Amino acid sequence: MSAIHPEKNVILVHGIFRQSKVFAKMKQQLEQDGYRVYTPDLYHHWGALSLSDVAGQLAEFIDSTLPAESSFDLVGLSMGGIVSRYYLQRLGGVDRVQRFISIASPHFGTWFAYTFPRRTGLEMRPGSRLLQDLNGDLEKLNLEMTSIWTFWDFIIVPAHHCCLPVGEVVQVKVIPHGMMAWSDRTIEVVRQRLQQPR
Repeated sequence: MSAIHPEKNVILVHGIFRQSKVFAKMKQQLEQDGYRVYTPDLYHHWGALSLSDVAGQLAEFIDSTLPAESSFDLVGLSMGGIVSRYYLQRLGGVDRVQRFISIASPHFGTWFAYTFPRRTGLEMRPGSRLLQDLNGDLEKLNLEMTSIWTFWDFIIVPAHHCCLPVGEVVQVKVIPHGMMAWSDRTIEVVRQRLQQPR
């Protein structure tokens, strides 16, 4: 295993239906690259909680795990990308995070969320109040950012709603949504972006 890089902390934030184990392959590869990788399990109680509440759990995990002066990179999968953005834009995370990478995250909502009529799902519908709020001040995201998406995403509909108009956008050939965290293509993009100098 490579030596741990100083200030090379990476936090991986899972999506709505699968928890931290979804990152098993990515975590292993990043650790081999010399990163300290953290994969918190966050809970939305079957959709009863707001994404802001889930972001609060993320903030508590970070505050209890990493020293206040340490920086880190943040990778959010699907819903985890929106949770990460709330942390960045509303809970002060932008002051500590060096790079933010979203993987198949519904930045502009997904029609699939209409099949999940609880609060978590409501907030991921196109035009939701929470998404409008976050998308209204994207200039706060003053950091290195990458949106990773696939055209063959049948959960984030339309798929291009994964693409933020700021930062870099990378399309990968992965089918379907559920394979995004496991795909070698996705993992390689994440590895490359984490290695880029600020």
